Amino acid sequence: MESRIMFIAALVALAIVALQSTLFTVKEYERAVLFQFGEFVSEELEPGLHFKLPMINTVRKFDLRIQTMDSEAEGFLTENNQELVIDSFVKWRIRDIKQYIVAVAGRSDVAESRLAQQVNSSLRNEVGKRSISEVVAGDRAVIMNVVQKAIDEESSKFGVEVIDVRLKRVDYADKIRESVFLDMESERNVLVQQKESTGQKIAEEIRAKADATRVVTIADAERDSNIMRGEGDATATRIYAEAYGRDAEFYELYRSLEAYKQTFASEGDIMVIEPDSEFFKYFKQNSQ
Repeated sequence: MESRIMFIAALVALAIVALQSTLFTVKEYERAVLFQFGEFVSEELEPGLHFKLPMINTVRKFDLRIQTMDSEAEGFLTENNQELVIDSFVKWRIRDIKQYIVAVAGRSDVAESRLAQQVNSSLRNEVGKRSISEVVAGDRAVIMNVVQKAIDEESSKFGVEVIDVRLKRVDYADKIRESVFLDMESERNVLVQQKESTGQKIAEEIRAKADATRVVTIADAERDSNIMRGEGDATATRIYAEAYGRDAEFYELYRSLEAYKQTFASEGDIMVIEPDSEFFKYFKQNSQ
C-alpha cells in the first residue's frame, strides 16, 4: 500500500515538473519566439499561456517597452572648428523581433552599440554644419529632429524603432568656455564704461544748467538791486530837492553834516584843510 502511494506521488510530481517545463507565460509587455533546434518554428507569441516541447523547443522573450540609452559626453567640432561637449540620450524599442534577432542576435547591448555609433555620426555631421551659437542657442530642436530621422532609418535595418533623441547637455569645451568668459567680461567692462560716461555727461549737463541758473539768478538780483537803488536815489534826490526848495540853508547844513560824517567815519583818516575852508563854514558860524 505504501509503495503504491509513493508511486502515485512520484507520478504526480513528475507530471507537475513536466507541466512546468511545457507551459510558459508571456507577460503583457513581452513577446516570445519559439525555437526548435535553433530554428524559428513560430511567429511572435502574444501575451498569455503557451505550450512548448521540453528538450526540443526553446523560448526567448523580448521586452517591447521603450528603452533608454544614455551616451557619454563627447567633443564635437562646429563649422569654425570650435569644440562643444555634447551628451545625449535615445528612446528606442524593438519593432521587428525576427529582424532584431537576425541583425543583432536579439541582444540589447549590441543594438545600443549600433545606435550610439549612428547618433555620434549624425551629430558630428549636423554640428559641423553650424556655428557655435547656432548649436548652443538656436538649432538644438532642429538637430534633434534631423538626427532622429537619420538613425531611425538605419535602426529599422536591425528591427529597432527610435522614438526620441534628446541633447541633454550642450556646453563649451574648457578652452572655449574661458574665451567666452573673457569676451563676456570685456563686454561688461565696455558697458560699465559707457554707463559711467553717460552718467558723467548727465552730471556735467546738470551742473552746467545749475551754474547757468545761478548766473541768471545773480544777474536778476543785481538788476533788481540796481533798480531799487536807482529808485531810492531818485526818491532821495527828490526829497533833497524838495527840502532845498523849502529851506536852502537847512539843506546845506544837512549836506555838510553828511560830509562831516563820511569824512570822520574812520579814526585813521587824516585831512589837511585850511581853517578858512568852506568845509568848516558851519563850525565858524557856531563859534561866532
